[in-house]
Amino acid sequence: MSPEHSGAADREQAVTDEVLASFDQTADPRLREVMRSLVRHLHAFAREVRLTEREWETAIDFLTRAGHITDDRRQEFVLLSDVLGLSMLAVAINEPKAPGATQATVFGPFFVDGAPEVALGDDIAHGAAGTPCYVSGQVRSADGFPIGGVRLDIWGADEDGFYDVQYPGDRTAGRGWLRTAPDGTYRFWTVLPTSYPIPNDGPVGDLLTAAARSPMRPAHLHFKATTPGHRTLITHIFVAGDPYLGCDAVFGVKDSLVVEADHHTAGLAPDGSQPQGAWTSMTFDLVLVPDDAS
Repeated sequence: MSPEHSGAADREQAVTDEVLASFDQTADPRLREVMRSLVRHLHAFAREVRLTEREWETAIDFLTRAGHITDDRRQEFVLLSDVLGLSMLAVAINEPKAPGATQATVFGPFFVDGAPEVALGDDIAHGAAGTPCYVSGQVRSADGFPIGGVRLDIWGADEDGFYDVQYPGDRTAGRGWLRTAPDGTYRFWTVLPTSYPIPNDGPVGDLLTAAARSPMRPAHLHFKATTPGHRTLITHIFVAGDPYLGCDAVFGVKDSLVVEADHHTAGLAPDGSQPQGAWTSMTFDLVLVPDDAS
């Protein structure tokens, strides 16, 4: 190493050392650990790629644009985390390794607090366009016992690939929550999920275009299961046969979450109703783990 190169490396390391030292008095030990590690890795990245000032400015502009487009109906930073695989990595790090437990996947940017409560068997589509889909199953604990009273939040896109929050106005469609029956069973109507592109009209979309990556997600339905004494589960069910199962833009697909959608002509449905046209059905059980599971 030449003296000139050695001197430059020393100056760069001195910057990193000074920033690391600035966190020495941080009272929260976890915050100190996280921030010091972040600084080390972030500075190492900049050195590895020899980051230019113009590239740094471009990155700042990218993050600024992500902030400007984010509001109470769209979360561009969650989308960025998703397409970089950070969301799924965080899921993998924190997911309990209990045998038989339903696997978790990304939360996504379209969950909304305040969705309407529906009774078992009701329709959460609320006018969303698509083929009616009857979804049912049972929620059990990892020890095999059914769990009644579990809150299930469900949300999904319509046949055009849009969530209700992507439309103008305050319409609620394709989302709702219910509680499982005492035997852990659940059932509801919605519309059959369809594959769709993640929002690509913002900075994250620009990133995918520049990287020649597809913005598509395979057809899926979101579930969030919450009950005292068990870990909250956030997962999807994916429709078998979807062409994008192998190239999900946010890396969320797991084989155990892929479910067959059975297609039916007009006729008697499991709840005794008689749909007037074609309809579909999917069955999926959820297995929760105790909240103290490691």
